[in-house]
Amino acid sequence: MKFNNIIEILGDFGKYQKRLYYLLCLPAVTNALLTLISVFTLAIPDHRCRLSQPYNDTSYQPRDAFQQLYVNHSIPRDTDGKWSSCKRYDVNLTQITERSLVHVNATQEDCNSWVYDTSVFIDTFMTEQNIVCQYTIYRSHANMIMMAGRFVGSLGFGVFADLLGRKVALMVGLVLQIAVSFATAFAPNFTVFMVCRFFVGFASSGTFMSGFVIVMELVGPSKRSRSGVVMMLFWCIGLFLLGLLAYFIRDWSNLQLAVSIPIVFLLSFYWIVPESPRWLISKGKTKKAEKILRKAAEVNKVKLPVNLFDEATLSKDKGGQTKVWQMFTSPILLIRTLIIFLNWMVVSMVYYGLGLNVGNLGGDIYLNFTAANIVETAAYVLCLILLDRWGRKALHCTSMLLGGIACILTIFPVLYLDESSEWIVITLSMIGKLGASAAFTVIYIFSAELYPTVVRNSALGASSLFARIGGMVSPYVADLGKLVTGDFGTALPLLVFGGASVAAGLLSLLLPETLNQTLPETIEDAKQIGR
Repeated sequence: MKFNNIIEILGDFGKYQKRLYYLLCLPAVTNALLTLISVFTLAIPDHRCRLSQPYNDTSYQPRDAFQQLYVNHSIPRDTDGKWSSCKRYDVNLTQITERSLVHVNATQEDCNSWVYDTSVFIDTFMTEQNIVCQYTIYRSHANMIMMAGRFVGSLGFGVFADLLGRKVALMVGLVLQIAVSFATAFAPNFTVFMVCRFFVGFASSGTFMSGFVIVMELVGPSKRSRSGVVMMLFWCIGLFLLGLLAYFIRDWSNLQLAVSIPIVFLLSFYWIVPESPRWLISKGKTKKAEKILRKAAEVNKVKLPVNLFDEATLSKDKGGQTKVWQMFTSPILLIRTLIIFLNWMVVSMVYYGLGLNVGNLGGDIYLNFTAANIVETAAYVLCLILLDRWGRKALHCTSMLLGGIACILTIFPVLYLDESSEWIVITLSMIGKLGASAAFTVIYIFSAELYPTVVRNSALGASSLFARIGGMVSPYVADLGKLVTGDFGTALPLLVFGGASVAAGLLSLLLPETLNQTLPETIEDAKQIGR
C-alpha cells in the first residue's frame, strides 16, 4: 500500500492531523515577529545635529526660546522645511543674539553627533548606535544579512531535514532561534547585531520550512491548499502581534526581548511532534512510520490494514539515495525547476521590498504597518477562497500580474501629480503587497506539490534559497531612488518590482496544474504531472 492510499484511509484532514497541524502553525507566528521586527528596531526617526556641549542640547525639539534661537542659527532647513538631518552651519554661536540673522549662505559641515525625535520611538538600534546620515545604508545591510541567513538556512536545513528528519531540523532551528534572538537584544555594536541577525534568519528558515513540510506530507490532496494558506494566516497573526507589541514597547531592546519569549514556549511543546511518516518510509524506517500511522488511525477512529507495507511498495517509496540535483536530469523537470526558482526570487524581492520598507511610506508607521498587515491577511483569505476553485497556476499568475501592474502604475502619480496625491502611490503599493502576499502563499503550495517526496525538503530549501536572494536584493532595489535623482528615481524601485513580477508571472503559465493531484513520491512521478 502506497502512502497516499494510507492517507485516504486516515482521512485527508482527520483529528490527528488537525492537532498536529495547528501546533506546527505556531512557528509562523514567531518567524513573523523575528523577520519584520526590523521595521521598528531599525527605524530612523527625525534627527538633527546636536549643538556643542555648553548648550545642553538633549532633545530634538528645542526646550525654550534661547535654544530655538541657537538651533535656527546652527541647523539649515531642507526643502520640506525640516531641519537638516546631517548638516550644520559652521558658525560661532557665542556671537548670536536675538537680532542676528540666520546665515543661510554660511559654510555647511557634516554632523558627528545627533539628537533624535523620541515622539515615535524612545530609541532604536540605529539611534542607539548613531547609524544615520552617510551610514544609513547600514540599515539595508542589516536587512540583507538576515536574508543571507535565510539563504544559507534554506539550503542547509533543507538538506539536513532530508538526511536526519524534519523533526530534528525543527528542534535544532528552535533552539538556535531562542539563543540568537535573546542575544540580539544585548548586541553592543553593529557587528554583533549583524551576526545575530544572520543566525536569526538561518534558524527561522529551518523552523518554518520543516514544520511546513511535515504538514504538507501528512494531509490529503483535498486539504493541502487550505492547510498551506491557513499557515500563512498564522504568519499574519504574528505581524499583528508585532505591531501591537511595538506600539506599547517603544525601545528596541525590550521589544526584541518581548518577541523572543514565545519561542521558549514553542520549544517546550514541540518534543511531542512526531517525525514525518513519509520521510521515515523514504528512509526505510517502516516500523517507526507504522507506529505513528497507527496512532493517527486510533485518534481518527479508523482501522488500517494489518500489513501496511510490502516489498514492492517499499521499493517504490524508498528514496533515500535520491539527490536534489536529479531534478535537473530531465529537460521538463529542469524547465519547471528554473521557473519555480525565478518565481520564488521575484515574489520574495517584491514582498520584502514593500514590507520591510513600510516606514518609508509617510504618515504613522504603526498605522501603515497595520494597514499592510490587513492587506496581507486579505490576500491569504482570497487564496483560501480561490485556490481550490481557480487552481494553483491561474491564481499564482493572476497575483503576480496584479501586484506587478500596480507597482508599474505608480510612475504616473509620481511623475504627473503633486504631493497631495501621495495616497494614490500608497494605495498602489498596497495592491502590490496584496499580489505579492498571495503569490508567496501559492508558490509555497505549488512547489511542495510539484516536487517528489524523496527531494521535497531539499528542493523547497533550494527554492527558498532563491527567495532569499530576492530578499537580499530587495533593500538595495528600494534604495535605487537615492542613486537616481528626481521623480523618476522615486518611481524606479516600484518599476523594477513591477516589471519582474509581470515577467515571472507570465513564465509560471508553463508549469502544470497540481490541483487535486496526489503528491509525487519519486522523480518519475514528478515527470508525469500534467501529462
